[in-house]
Amino acid sequence: MGKIVAFTDNINDLSNEGGFQFEFVCERCGNGYRSPYMANNRERGRSLLRSAGSLFGGKLAELSGAAEQIGFDRASNSPAKDKAMKEAVEAVRDEFHQCRNCGNWVCAAVCWNDDIGQCLTCSPRVGDILSAAQAQAQLEQIQEKTKTVDWTADLDIKQRAKVKCPHCGASVEGGKFCPECGKALSLKVFCGNCGAEMEAGKRFCSECGQKL
Repeated sequence: MGKIVAFTDNINDLSNEGGFQFEFVCERCGNGYRSPYMANNRERGRSLLRSAGSLFGGKLAELSGAAEQIGFDRASNSPAKDKAMKEAVEAVRDEFHQCRNCGNWVCAAVCWNDDIGQCLTCSPRVGDILSAAQAQAQLEQIQEKTKTVDWTADLDIKQRAKVKCPHCGASVEGGKFCPECGKALSLKVFCGNCGAEMEAGKRFCSECGQKL
């Protein structure tokens, strides 16, 4: 009886008819490792037989036809595949730990808490929690202090904000005139005295005579 092969539930089987390859993925962050591709010598032999059959015909052709009918099922077991999987598991064994609390397989480099012996989802590091809480508090304090400053004192609230000059197409960041061509960004202006609307460029209101 052959030896048993250790396995985990975070394996993606990338094997094909030409050989074997396995991908081990961390169930927390999604990163992982991929084993080196191992050629399937048995399939290589069948390929050689098919090639010989196509060249010489006769019995070799019959054998190659039989080999063609033997489909390689990547989900099925075989001594070669067991050997390849065992080697792949051994190669990545030290890169993963299984959390005894949730049962997930996680990478040792990023998602494992060595002090507690559990994954970081079940037992986050105190330093990580503190750092995240401090950053969140800092963000909230910045937002609160920002609200106490008048950021609209130099903005013309009555005029529709422009992001592109209607005359030359230059990108702008507000204001009344284009920094590239000097023309008014708004094609319409409103009198501050009576509210009348008129074409940009006028110096006085045509309704009340107020200077614009």
